[in-house]
Formats: sequence, C-alpha cells, structure tokens
Amino acid sequence: MTPPRLGLAALFLTLALDQASKLGLYFGTDLVLTQPWRLGPYADIIVVWNKGVSYGLFQQDGALGRWILVAISAVASVALVVWMRRAGTGLLALALGLIAGGAIGNAIDRAAYGAVFDFVHLHAGGWSWYVFNIADAAIVAGVVGLVLDSLRPAPSTEPAQKPPHM
Repeated sequence: MTPPRLGLAALFLTLALDQASKLGLYFGTDLVLTQPWRLGPYADIIVVWNKGVSYGLFQQDGALGRWILVAISAVASVALVVWMRRAGTGLLALALGLIAGGAIGNAIDRAAYGAVFDFVHLHAGGWSWYVFNIADAAIVAGVVGLVLDSLRPAPSTEPAQKPPHM
C-alpha cells in the first residue's frame, strides 16, 4: 500500500470509529442517565461536552467561536490531507491520517452539537486526566508518529560509491 493510501485508510478508519463510538454511546445507551460507568479502578465512561479545544482550552459559548473552531479544523484537515498525499513514508502518512481523521471527527461534533462529545476518563487516586474520545487519542498518536518520523534519518540522495578497482 502506498503511503497516501495508508494515510487515507487511517483517516477513514479513525473517523468511522470515532463517530460510531460517540453515536453508539450517546444515542444507543442510557449513559447520560447512568454515568459514570466504571471500567475499573482507573477508568470511567462519562459524558462531557467540550466546547473548547484540547484539554478544554479556549472554551466557546457563542456561535461565532464554535464556527471559527469548525473552520480551523476544516482548513487544518485539508492541509494535512495535501501533506499526506505527498508523504514519502508510511509512518508520516499514517500519522497525518490519524490527525486529520481525529480533527474531522471532532469538527463534525462541533458543527452538529455545538461541542465535542468526550467520554473516556482516566484517573488514579487523586490524579485525573482530561476526558477524551477516540478522535483525541488518534490525534495524540498521530503527533507521536510525526515526532518519530522526524527523528528518522533522511534518505540519502547521493548515489552509492563503487569500490575502487584493483
């Protein structure tokens, strides 16, 4: 599979899993009425509507802010797909696909509901991580992939030298 096709597969798989999980939990269960659902001592499934961006930053209460965030997500997603089509490695394309798929998934929520549906809450003792969703996890994994790809040595563009003849 070529890098761009791998990236597109990651984008569509991320988007499908993200939207299916959100729609299934919110409309297909009684989570809203029975939360939290304990998955163990360190994880819960809960309902949080995030009107901001990552980690709840830049909370938007008005329609203008909401649509500005949707527009930023759309422009960023288009730019990521253009970059992905030019990606020379599978890792880079995969990372860009994960980020774009996550951004599109969260933008759909924001456009449809005015906020992003987050539902995974990790915690231990007094420590509490922010509540996130599959799109958020894909974005984080994609950023890790970008970092790893940037640490790889660049392919050599010089022709291999022939050993001297004796």
